[in-house]
This record gives sequence, structure tokens and C-alpha cells, in this order.
Amino acid sequence: MKELKPEETELIGMWLDLGSKVVGDAVYDRIEWLTGTQLEHLADDPSGLATLYRDPRDKRLWERTYPFKGGPPQLCIIAAEHASEKYRVTTA
Repeated sequence: MKELKPEETELIGMWLDLGSKVVGDAVYDRIEWLTGTQLEHLADDPSGLATLYRDPRDKRLWERTYPFKGGPPQLCIIAAEHASEKYRVTTA
């Protein structure tokens, strides 16, 4: 798997229908790997549909969201001010 690049700001996972089952695409797998091993977990949104992370290498904040419960994940940059307001945490 690849670490986040400085120019990346958004990753959007998708479902693939293989006929007998539905699986995540390569971006889905990368988001799961990044949030499971590379990014620091900071906070969860009470809805269960969003989680705040920090990249320890460059300190950028990332938010993993789901378009709906059980949907494929998205991982996007989030501004510190918005993260502090939404998650009620200090992001410095």
C-alpha cells in the first residue's frame, strides 16, 4: 500500500459488484489500510459516519466519512478550525 502523498486531498472508495458478492475497490482497501495503520485516530463523530485522523508525518487532518451507514468510505482533508468545531477536540 502507498502512504499519502502531499498533493492528495481526497480518496473515494467504491463498491464493486462481482455478481456473487460486493467488495471494496483498491481505494477502499487503501483507506482501510491508512486509517488502520498509518493515521492517528483523534475522534469519532457521534453519528458513527465520520472519524477524525492526523497524518503523523505532515500533521494534516483527515476525515473518514461514509455517504450512508454501510457505504464505502471517503477520506478527505479537513481544516483544523472545522475539525475542532465538529469534533470538539484540540487539533494542534
